[in-house]
Amino acid sequence: MRTSTPARIGQYTALLAYLVFLAFPFLWLVSTAFKPPRELGSLHPTWIPKDPTLGNFRQAFDEQPLLQAALNSLLAALAAAVVAVLIATPMAYVVARRRTRLAKAVTGWVVVSQAFPFVLLIIPLFLVLKNLQLINSVPGLVLVYVVWALPFALWMLAGYVRAVPPELEEAAAVDGAGRVRTLVSVTAPLLAPGIVATGLFAFITAWNEFFFALVLLKTPEKQTLPVVLTHFIGAEGVADLGPLAAAAFLATLPSLVGFAVIQRRITGGMLTGAVKS
Repeated sequence: MRTSTPARIGQYTALLAYLVFLAFPFLWLVSTAFKPPRELGSLHPTWIPKDPTLGNFRQAFDEQPLLQAALNSLLAALAAAVVAVLIATPMAYVVARRRTRLAKAVTGWVVVSQAFPFVLLIIPLFLVLKNLQLINSVPGLVLVYVVWALPFALWMLAGYVRAVPPELEEAAAVDGAGRVRTLVSVTAPLLAPGIVATGLFAFITAWNEFFFALVLLKTPEKQTLPVVLTHFIGAEGVADLGPLAAAAFLATLPSLVGFAVIQRRITGGMLTGAVKS
């Protein structure tokens, strides 16, 4: 059915309004990051700074250990992404290829687990990490991030596995390849785009995570970047707006770049498992 012209205009208008709504916080953040203090306190703020400055960035690095916090976030996010992908890949292969009740139960549990709130998980995770003596440590935080990222990584990779023709694996089996050899030599290379996209998604999720890092990390030199950003807010709730905006802008860049790279592949991973060739 062809859409009428008024309906199409309405659709594009709604889409434009939604894009403006999404872009407004980031554009205002960028504008604030380059404004001098006198413009930040102006009663008539402008979008474009009249006298742009890099002073907020210098002040942000002088006031807080942003480089150390960024390094902590990078190590935790990279380790969590690698471990989650290594665990999720063979699991996704079994879930996608084995049409058993157990595989269906695992898939259902993956979907249900995504509805669990952070508050429900933090207490048992805290007790487990305490028994393992991993409280206030980056490895403990990595373990939490792996647990949190694994369900979505499994679900996403299962879609990519279903898109791989089973005939290729059957041909490898005829040539004498076992299950592990088939997964490593035949299926895994075809899953490379999906593995990269899943790893990037797990990385971005861990990079932006705040709640678990706030609860589990107490030592300042071990805190991640999202937690350190809260230090720009004083005890009375008054924010050092310029440096905070500058630091938040720098912390947001990896997420924007990562999502720009993987957004199409994430959509593809969700849809490939739903289409039967």
